[in-house]
Amino acid sequence: MSLTDPLGDMLTRIRNAQMRRRNTVTTPASTLRARLLDVLKSEGYIRGYSETKYENGASEYEIELKYADGTAVIREIQRVSRPGRRVYASVKNIPQVASGLGVSILSTPKGVMADHEAKAQNVGGEVLCRVF
Repeated sequence: MSLTDPLGDMLTRIRNAQMRRRNTVTTPASTLRARLLDVLKSEGYIRGYSETKYENGASEYEIELKYADGTAVIREIQRVSRPGRRVYASVKNIPQVASGLGVSILSTPKGVMADHEAKAQNVGGEVLCRVF
């Protein structure tokens, strides 16, 4: 099965799992997904993730979701740049999420990183998603 937007698929899986109060969710593995999950973990939105490899060569990530007092830590996770409409931001125009309480995740020439880290390194790039 081919997906048009694998990153959007992963974000939807996370959103759906949190609505069902699941502790874990699985998604097919890819390098971009791993980098995005690294940012979500470093920002404290997920507990972590682990990779499972199968005999047929496929692998998937098991993502441990994070809850605080029975409420999901991720209140909203939204895809910004889509295959049909790419959204880019220069370092001066990186969008701020929820007055700085949330995070925009960007794919930059220096890797996938959060908005505050991109500003510190003075790089812009494709705005992948926003989380708060």
